[in-house]
Amino acid sequence: MKRYVARRLLQLVPILLGITLLSFGMMRLAGGDAVTALIENQGAAVSQDVIDQKKAALGLDKPFLVQYANWLGGFLTGNMGDSYVSGKPVFDTFASKLPATLLLTLSSVVCTVLVAVPLGIYSATHRNRASDYIIRFGSFVGNALPNFFVALLLILVFAVWLGWLPVISSPLGQSGIGAIRPIGLVLPTATLTIAMVGKYTRQVRATVLDELGKRYVDGARSRGIPERRILYGSVLRSSMIMIVTMLALSIGDLLGGAAIVESIFQWDGVGKLAVDSIALRDYPIIQAYVVWMAVIYVVVNLVADLAYRALDPRVRIDGEGA
Repeated sequence: MKRYVARRLLQLVPILLGITLLSFGMMRLAGGDAVTALIENQGAAVSQDVIDQKKAALGLDKPFLVQYANWLGGFLTGNMGDSYVSGKPVFDTFASKLPATLLLTLSSVVCTVLVAVPLGIYSATHRNRASDYIIRFGSFVGNALPNFFVALLLILVFAVWLGWLPVISSPLGQSGIGAIRPIGLVLPTATLTIAMVGKYTRQVRATVLDELGKRYVDGARSRGIPERRILYGSVLRSSMIMIVTMLALSIGDLLGGAAIVESIFQWDGVGKLAVDSIALRDYPIIQAYVVWMAVIYVVVNLVADLAYRALDPRVRIDGEGA
């Protein structure tokens, strides 16, 4: 097991190198440059000499491979550079936004599991009844609606018409996890949860139905084991592998920052930071975001693989026992 974990972590090295090189090149090929975008954002009129001096100060006048080598050298020594826009260290900027994204991820995942798993089980155990059709229709609609549409719909109903909830999660001009109002968590969480509940409910229903049709369930019933014990003791346990797989994918997406939702609600997380940085071509921040995304996908999938083994000892992971 330790060898497997070490091997998976070592696999992260070439993955990171490839992803960072690719993203570094794509940013440079995207057109425009960071200095011009920064000056235009400040509304200042400066000469070409000033622009050239600024580029030289940031190292943007050097060849592409030299720029990448400089960035990589700093990254390997723990220095991710400074933001072109704020001038603050990238690591500090990124770390300051992470708690807000973690909070939104945790609330969305918890709400999704609490709603989707019972609904999926209920739908499966009441197959082809009216309640099953209603749940299936609701999950289909929830899964089909894009997040931005759900967000705008919730804002219209609960913020504009009813006035119950705020549109903006924190007072204007304030940032950081401490500025986020608890009530401001409701609408972003609901937006992300609705789509995930639709997807999870359908998958839980399908998996439970598949398990209920297997021979071990018939054998348990023939031995007189209560249906509830079969369902929650065996069927749900077998279904957990699928749920863990979906959670791994969802958590990876959410920890990367649900960029659209964070931007709509002005949620001060890494997703909004990435969107703002892309608009301003703040290359160091974008590179940090790319690295973060690669790391969390590898780590979350590694945790999911280990969870498979914990849920079902019959599951063998690659390299185990070799």
